[in-house]
Amino acid sequence: MQTVVLGRSGLTVPKNGFGALPIQRISKEESSRLLRKALDHGMYYFDTARFYTDSEEKMGLALEGRRNEAVISTKTGAVTAEGFWRDLETSLRLLKTDHVELYQFHNPDFCPKPGDGSGLYEAMLEARRQGKVLHIGITNHRLKVAREAIESGLYETIQFPFSYLASDEDLEIVRLAREHDMGFIAMKGLAGGLIDHAATAYAYLARYKHVVPIWGIQRERELDEFISLQDNPPVMTAEMEQRIARDREELSGDFCRGCGYCQPCPEGIEIESCNRMYLFLRRAPYSVYLNEEFHEKMQKVKNCRKCGQCKAKCPYGLDTPTLLQRNYEDFMEHWSHREDYR
Repeated sequence: MQTVVLGRSGLTVPKNGFGALPIQRISKEESSRLLRKALDHGMYYFDTARFYTDSEEKMGLALEGRRNEAVISTKTGAVTAEGFWRDLETSLRLLKTDHVELYQFHNPDFCPKPGDGSGLYEAMLEARRQGKVLHIGITNHRLKVAREAIESGLYETIQFPFSYLASDEDLEIVRLAREHDMGFIAMKGLAGGLIDHAATAYAYLARYKHVVPIWGIQRERELDEFISLQDNPPVMTAEMEQRIARDREELSGDFCRGCGYCQPCPEGIEIESCNRMYLFLRRAPYSVYLNEEFHEKMQKVKNCRKCGQCKAKCPYGLDTPTLLQRNYEDFMEHWSHREDYR
């Protein structure tokens, strides 16, 4: 099994992490089965967050009695020191542990530093002094904050979106992290579901020896696929290179990554699904999306009042209302011809 040392943290983890955001959507019994199966197969690095509803609770139940076999990272989205301690104590209680190996600031819109007035970094240092946090990290979707965090020298790891659809600016963040001996945790290795060939994604990320991908896993077949890739790492082939070139051409420009930070919408629009519909329709069988369920979701786009909340919260600076309208028009065009696709 391939392993990676997360920079100067010294944490050694498999080059195949378990992203536990999706287990929110399944039962405690099913999530426990998946998490334990992952552990049984050497996939022992688990990433969760206070923001992920009951993910921490499910992880705590699954790993009870086996805590010493796992490396756990979780996150706080707190903006005050008081909120930091509340989140940390809640996370430790739900995870049924007295410490986490890695504690991360969760996508802040600034880089927490000592003396910045928030008290966040000071609280993190105190948590580490108490042994409740072993290593300090940060996650982000913003290039500016990611760069500042790396160059500050204050963080041992950074978690940042990285896949074979990465821009040159994204690749610069990956390079900087390596230069600063900072552990790099790659989220969105499948670009939020837009990449549909896991072996190619896995082989691409394997090129970066200091990068640890975490894969969002919800179903046993997904877990089985990543265990298989872990046990038999794929080698980049000419066919894979061609697939990457095609995907980069198709997905170039502005597109929604599906991070969900624009939610909730006051009109109930499921933005991260609706704003990628034109891509889904080109990358999956029409029957998956041209149905009543998605028709109902897309109809809510008509209620968009262009309040600007989603646009203001998008870490990629997308004009979300305009993209929603384009996706709605594209979907309705396909919907009007749905009988032709059967």
